[in-house]
Amino acid sequence: MPVLGLDTSNYTTSAALFDGQTGKNTGRLLDVRPGELGLRQSDALFQHVKRLPQLLEGLLGERTEIQAVGASTRPRAVEGSYMPCFLAGESQGRGIAAALGLPFYAHSHQQGHLAAAAWSAGRIDLLETPFLAWHLSGGTTELLLVKPDGYTVQAEIIGGTNDLSAGQLIDRTGVLLGLQFPAGKALDALYSQADACYEVRVKLNDLTFSLSGMENRVKALAEKGEKKANVARFAIDTVSDVVCRATREAQRRYPGLPVLFSGGVASNSQLRTGLAHTCDAIFAQPQYSTDNAMGTAILTWRAARAEGIQ
Repeated sequence: MPVLGLDTSNYTTSAALFDGQTGKNTGRLLDVRPGELGLRQSDALFQHVKRLPQLLEGLLGERTEIQAVGASTRPRAVEGSYMPCFLAGESQGRGIAAALGLPFYAHSHQQGHLAAAAWSAGRIDLLETPFLAWHLSGGTTELLLVKPDGYTVQAEIIGGTNDLSAGQLIDRTGVLLGLQFPAGKALDALYSQADACYEVRVKLNDLTFSLSGMENRVKALAEKGEKKANVARFAIDTVSDVVCRATREAQRRYPGLPVLFSGGVASNSQLRTGLAHTCDAIFAQPQYSTDNAMGTAILTWRAARAEGIQ
């Protein structure tokens, strides 16, 4: 019998069912006005509250029975991690669980990303052993050392950006080029049309790097009238190169640990192709790289099984 997972991130409302083997995720991006770079938390929360009932009706149907409910309740599993948009999924999840007399399990958005990535890559076994992972998204570019923690995992940040995230660089590049936010898929599509390559290497300090200077370079290229596809390629190549170099250094320091990629930026085809060959990286299926509730449902199923409910 399946369990229900909910995730209400800053840009996607999603719900998923998981039965221990197979799962189904349904989600919808939040509406962002053309030309804008995101949403206020109050607007995101409002959209989640409106959309969750419709998503649940389509996912659950009339006769679907569930054994437990889980939701992402915060960005990361650390003290002080908080974002109001997750209140939508948590409140509705707790309400459903209370009404049906079912257990409710709270998870972090990041833990869900890692679980969904491992499962969709056919490597759910990673959750039982230490591994390296990237969480590459619109708000997060973190290199993680992940260790099992009962039915879930705990992640320690060992590298990543110290300012602009990879997703922010890509999204800001897209909006600058007149594309709709979030712009990852549109930039990915433009990449193949590029006819020039600008090589600028971001400085890697230990396992940490900065991308703010690259945003200035993107603006300079656009202002001088550079072809949109070439600007798109510059942004994507910049992210791919520095992430690859940081990954190699992490593999040197933590020999033998596999590297898992999660988060919306990890769905980029150029990033996936390059890192799969150079770093033997493990990637989620594209639909489970972006924000989704599948990982939350997977962790909820594991939690219920640990308590003997399954």
